[in-house]
Parts: sequence; structure tokens; C-alpha cells
Amino acid sequence: MTTTEKNCEDTGRSGPPNGFALLPWLLMGMGAVSNLLQGETPNPWVGALGVLAFNSLYVAIVFRAFDGRRREAPATWWLLTALASVTFALAIGYGGAWLLFFPLLGLAVGSVLRGRRLVQVVLPLCVAVGTVAGVRDGWGAVDVAYGTFVSSMVTAALLALSETVRELHLTRQELARSAVDRERLRFSRDLHDLLGHTLSVIVVKAEAARRMASHDVDAALAQISDIESVGRQALTEIREAVTGYREGSLTAELDRARDILTTAGITPSIRLAGPLLEPQTEALLSWVVRESVINAVRHSGASHCDISLTSAADHVHLEITDDGRGPGPGPSGSGLRGLSERLVAAGGTLGTGPGPAGGFRVVARLPVASPQAEHGREQAAG
Repeated sequence: MTTTEKNCEDTGRSGPPNGFALLPWLLMGMGAVSNLLQGETPNPWVGALGVLAFNSLYVAIVFRAFDGRRREAPATWWLLTALASVTFALAIGYGGAWLLFFPLLGLAVGSVLRGRRLVQVVLPLCVAVGTVAGVRDGWGAVDVAYGTFVSSMVTAALLALSETVRELHLTRQELARSAVDRERLRFSRDLHDLLGHTLSVIVVKAEAARRMASHDVDAALAQISDIESVGRQALTEIREAVTGYREGSLTAELDRARDILTTAGITPSIRLAGPLLEPQTEALLSWVVRESVINAVRHSGASHCDISLTSAADHVHLEITDDGRGPGPGPSGSGLRGLSERLVAAGGTLGTGPGPAGGFRVVARLPVASPQAEHGREQAAG
């Protein structure tokens, strides 16, 4: 498991508190319980049943409040209505310490309601609480109504904030997972292209060395030396790809393309025109050259391959054409599909198909934000 994945898992375990966080507030009702135990409450069995009903309804509501689906269910609203009925009944019947059940009712309301509905319920509730408390407790009604208002609004605000933090954590987790997936895809594409190119070069040069071994030992040894050099270069490129810092040099890639085409018996023609390119643009075009040349060597049966690069102030155009058999049946290979996805992500396009005079053609076009140099370059090689 990577560090990013482990952080995602740890984040997923964090979240808002559950219903247990609101249970300690039930201690506010201890004054009413004390009155019952001391025999100061008329009809104590009615009071005891009222306390039991209040606590049961309160516990059921606050635990449902932390589940979005259950919080919005009609059953929760019925429970909240029942809790309000019990609270008002106890307050009207007994007054005094029993009025402290109103702030607890506010906690339950705040745990369930959000936004406009919260205001629409809390304001009439506080007016009703102030009226009942005023009748039973005189000026103490102000404290009870204020406590009910604060408990409901603060509870709703804190829980809404907690839910927002949890949503942000989940979003960060999803973004981290997406980043891991993108990095894995990038690495798999780079590795596919690197190994495919390197192994193809080695195979071509090994075949050339085998053909030359019987009549030109020095040329065969030169091909074997090239195989060693290609292998060493591949090791370096794979290490750079693993660390994520590999940026292809277009000039070096064109030199390698010239070499492998010549070794495979294909005559290369490379033409460059226009201002110098940004490193990222060169890296993308290097992959296009690499994949196209390998396809030409493997599948085309061509005798000539033309590579033309034209860069302007706002775009760069790369065209690679051979005179071989042309496109085969079925969809393009995974290498070309991967290249197309890369260029589209960079705002460019990749087109493939038959050339104007037969064979196979690859056309890549990329936007250029700003050239690094004002002077141009022109080069032709046959």
C-alpha cells in the first residue's frame, strides 16, 4: 500500500461524532429526576413515564440525526413531533426544573434540521417556549427561550460544519485515489513505450548482426555494440520514468529513429522547420516519433519513411509517413491509443490512416503556448 493510499484510508476513518456526543446533555434533566426522587412532584408516576418517554425519544432522534438518509425520513419527523409534545406536556404540567427539557428539545431540533427549515421551526418554537415558561416561571422564561434558541442553532451549525469537513475529507480521498490512478496509468504507458521501443531496436539490430556475422564480422560486432548501448540507455530511461522526471529530447529521438530505420533497411527522411519547442511539447512528440517508427519497422514493410516537423508561433505539426502496406484491419494498437489520449489531454490531436500515396501516416498536432526561442531552425536529411 502506497503512502497516498494509506492516507486515504486513514482519512476515510475520520468523520463527525455520532449520537453519543449529544447524550451527556441529558444530565440537564437531573433536576426533574431529583424532584421525582424527593417526592416533590405531583403524580410522580406520570412524571416518571414522561421522563422515560422524553429520554427514549431524544436518544432515538439524535442517533438518527447522524445518518443523512434516516434524518430525512418521515419517522424522524414523527419522533421529533412526539418529543415536542412530551416536552410541552411536562413543562405545562410541572414547570420549574422541568422547563430545562426545552433546551434539550432544541438540541434534538438542531441535530435534525438544517438551513431554512431550521429557522422556520426554531423561531415559532422559541416563542411557544417563552410563552409556556413565562406562564410557569415568570421572567425566567427569557433564559429558557434563549437557551432553547442557542442550543438548537449552535447544534445545527456545529453538525453542519462537521458534515462539511467530512465531505471535504471524502473529496480529498477521492482526489488522492484519482491521482494514484493517473500516476499508475502514466507509468504503465511510459513503461510500455520504453520497453516496446528498446526491445524492437534490440531485435532489429540482433537480426542485422546475425545476417552480417557470416560475411562481415566487424559490421556484426558494431551492431552488437549498438545493442549494448541501447540496453544501457534503456536502463537509464526506465530509471527516469520510474522517478517521473523523464522528458524526451526530440533531437535525440530523431537520431535514434534515423538509426533504427537505417538498420531495418528503411531510408529515413527527416525535415524540421520553425522555432524551438517547449520541453513538454518535445517530450510528447518524442513519444509519437518513437511509436510511429517502431510500427513502421515492425509492420509496414516499407522502404522509405518520411518525418516532417513544422512548428509555428501557436502550434506544431508532426507528420510521419511510410510507403509500406498501410493500415491493417481492426483498431489501432494500444501504443497509438495511449499517444492519442496524451495529446488530447495536452489540447492536441493525433490522427492515423493511409497516406496520400499509400502506406501509413501519423499526424500529430499540438498547441504551443510560447516558444522558448525566437530564432528558427531548418534542417534536412536524406
